[in-house]
Amino acid sequence: MLILRILVFLIGLQIIWHTVQSAVVTFVLPRSASHWITCTLFRLLRRIFDQRMRWAPTYAERDRIMAYYAPVGLLLLVPTWMLLVLVGYACLYWATGIDTMNRDLLVSGSSLLTLGYATVDTPLQVWLSFSEAMLGLILVALLIAYLPTMYSAFAHREVAVNQLSVRAGTPPSALEFILRAHRIGALDNMHDLWIQWEIWFAEVEESHTSLAALVFFRSPEPQHSWVTAAGAVMDTAALITSAVDVPREAQRELCLRAGFLCLRKVADYFRVQYNPAPLFPAEPISILRSEFDAVCAQLAAAGVPLKPDREKAWLDFAGWRVNYDRVLLALCTLTMAPPALWSTDRAPAYKPQPLFRARKA
Repeated sequence: MLILRILVFLIGLQIIWHTVQSAVVTFVLPRSASHWITCTLFRLLRRIFDQRMRWAPTYAERDRIMAYYAPVGLLLLVPTWMLLVLVGYACLYWATGIDTMNRDLLVSGSSLLTLGYATVDTPLQVWLSFSEAMLGLILVALLIAYLPTMYSAFAHREVAVNQLSVRAGTPPSALEFILRAHRIGALDNMHDLWIQWEIWFAEVEESHTSLAALVFFRSPEPQHSWVTAAGAVMDTAALITSAVDVPREAQRELCLRAGFLCLRKVADYFRVQYNPAPLFPAEPISILRSEFDAVCAQLAAAGVPLKPDREKAWLDFAGWRVNYDRVLLALCTLTMAPPALWSTDRAPAYKPQPLFRARKA
């Protein structure tokens, strides 16, 4: 019997430890990391939402449903953690002498929720009761404290996404971005814009990997998305760098690199498979040469100055695009991004992730 009590005590400690670890990784740890409790909850919830969306015939309805996905997932984290802590401490109380399951759960729930109507007898059980009450308060405080941080990062992200619609249309496209810039004579005067988006990419990389639920926070406008906005900005930079006859600008290329590094970091969190050192044409891109030529023809018809060597322009553009092509399309699928040119329009079909996945080696 003693061995059994020791075993149950250790099991209870493991449950509590993994719960605390999940809370710390999700809200406190300032780096990209995941925990199986949090991931399993969000994957299970995504399957429930996927079933609900099967009855939604239009994208607008599916977007309206998915808008609740990340907020509901965050709100369910605390009850999930509390339930696990309750079970873990019930194991500890049983192992320390409270022999009935009903009594164990009653004492654990009373301590966790600080109700105070169930008492314990021994000093060890009293200390367990105090620690459980403190842990319950900490878990609730974590969510309350970090929600403003998350919504602040979300709001800051959306400012740039909304501003992009002025320059690139809705949904955003590189073609529209370049045409509008040409009309106002700004094609060779976009230095500040590239700095702004380089900073935006750096901020998204940090916030969307340390607080990964932000990835699924949807824009207030159904046709806006941080993923398609990122794709449009990078495609614009790649097109101007490769095909438009303007002076070379280092800041534009730095913005491009910041962009694909940002998307790769987010993709790493969700274990998206991609080649970290891709080379074109050994690794193809999702955009066809005919599509590239069609865009160049539209730019030329609008009077945009283009480089004369179209073959080199295509190779340069594909050489940039190959760095983010796969991860951009994968994130479009993962986030159910709205229709947009050269991103969502060729993204692969969504496949539910397994509920439980092995840890990274």
